[in-house]
Amino acid sequence: MPTIGWVILIIALFLIFFFSSVKVVRTKYCYVVERIGQFHRVLEPGVHLIIPFIDNIRAKVNMQERILDVPPQDVITKDNVRIKIDSVVFFEVFDAKMCTYNVQNYQAAIMYSVLTNLRDVIGSMTLDEVFSSREIINSKLTTVLDQITDNYGVKIKRVEIKDIIPPAEITQAMEKQMKAERDKRAMILEAEGVRESEIAKAEGYKQALIKRAEGEKQQKILQAEGQAQAIEMVARAQANAIAYVNRAIKESGTDAVVLAMRQIEAAIEIAKNPANKVYIPTDAFKNLGTLIGASELIKTNENVNNQDKSA
Repeated sequence: MPTIGWVILIIALFLIFFFSSVKVVRTKYCYVVERIGQFHRVLEPGVHLIIPFIDNIRAKVNMQERILDVPPQDVITKDNVRIKIDSVVFFEVFDAKMCTYNVQNYQAAIMYSVLTNLRDVIGSMTLDEVFSSREIINSKLTTVLDQITDNYGVKIKRVEIKDIIPPAEITQAMEKQMKAERDKRAMILEAEGVRESEIAKAEGYKQALIKRAEGEKQQKILQAEGQAQAIEMVARAQANAIAYVNRAIKESGTDAVVLAMRQIEAAIEIAKNPANKVYIPTDAFKNLGTLIGASELIKTNENVNNQDKSA
């Protein structure tokens, strides 16, 4: 009976020793192992054996990227305005040994480093620059914190400003300014609409005037062309008549008679005005008999021509 008890005890001790020596490390975790109080090694994800009661798991380090929410912090800007800054830090551990032995609490160290450097960065900027340069603030904080936490075995991925809370009076002034900007934009848009409408009306009126002027121009051109054609036809008729008379005179040899007729016509036109005094030379009617004879000759020629045409 005592022998069975010893066997059970030995088996129990063996099982305890076995399960104490086998360590399974999950993905994205690392175990820091100490041997007799001193750093021994870091266990990566997988199955590992340690010596029970000699090796000790000092820390189980999460190697995932994590988020550290920094509480709102009061800071003063360059132009002496007190504001609250709410920020968040994204980080991950890249060295389990360093984050275990180089700092007691690396998350607290990150938080205090954020608060300290946030005061420095915001203190070098005015309130307007803080509102308009959020990306610049994030970049500066990320660079500075990454250099500080590198000794902790921690990599700062990025720092983001979640919210910037100014004092109540500043908030009210900003709201009034935003309202004024909105009203200004509305007035500008309304003025632009009126201007576009007036431009469209003026353009339509201009096009109407242009079309009307083009129509009047075309009408005048057509009228001028018609008058020119009429004048041309009259001129041609007169030219034909003159040519016919000249031909008849030349054929009858009565050039002097024609000249006498022109003199008489001119004298008649002058005499029509009662204010004119007409002096007729004594030789002006010497060719009157010749003129009468020429007239009879022209009539005779016209009658002959008419008879020829009738025949």
